[in-house]
This record gives sequence, structure tokens and C-alpha cells, in this order.
Amino acid sequence: NEMKDEINRINQVLPTLLREMNEEIYRINQVIPTINVDETTEAIQQWIRSVIRRIDHYKTEHKALLKEATTLLELALWKANLDDNEGGIIEQEGVRTTRGRQKRARKEICVTSGASIVIKNVLPFLQLE
Repeated sequence: NEMKDEINRINQVLPTLLREMNEEIYRINQVIPTINVDETTEAIQQWIRSVIRRIDHYKTEHKALLKEATTLLELALWKANLDDNEGGIIEQEGVRTTRGRQKRARKEICVTSGASIVIKNVLPFLQLE
């Protein structure tokens, strides 16, 4: 459920950006006909700077959301791997499992969960380029 929420948050960034960019285009189209010809270049340059700042803001926001989503994905993969393997650890050893042994096993499952491989292959589809 948390993963769906993260994906929805990421998906909301682009429509908001597009709506705001359309508003900016509409605004500059309304301003240009009303200003003196000598001021047109300055007005357009100021508008471009404003648009670039807004895009930079959304890129930063997108990166933060991606970082949250990849962390959540990594934790979900680790948990799924723990759920699949935790019972097998006790059965494999055939002896009483100490807390230290369980802790080491959980750490090993984290390392071998495959999250780094999955994230490495998923992240390029989510990044802005």
C-alpha cells in the first residue's frame, strides 16, 4: 500500500508541472502584447528564468520522491525475501536459533535480497533525463 502511495505521489508531479507550464505560457502570451517593444526582450528573459527555476524545483522534488520510492522498494524486497527465507533458516540448521544467529541471517538476507539489482534496472525508467 505504501508503494502505491509513493507511485501516486510521483505520478502527481508531472501533471502539476505541465499545468503550471501551460499557465506560464498563457501568462507570457498575455504580457508580451501589452508591453513596450523595448521591454520585450527583458520580459522574455525574465520569463525564461522563471520557467527554469520552476523546472529545477520539480526536478529536485522528483529526485526526492525517487529516493523515497527506491528505499521503499528495497525494504519491500527485503521483507519479501525475509518472509520467504526466515522459516527455512531455522529448519536448515536443525538446532535452536539464537538471536545473534537470527540477526546475522536477517542481515545476510538483506544483502542477498537482490534489491540492488532490481533498483538498478528499475531506476532508469523513473529518472528524468
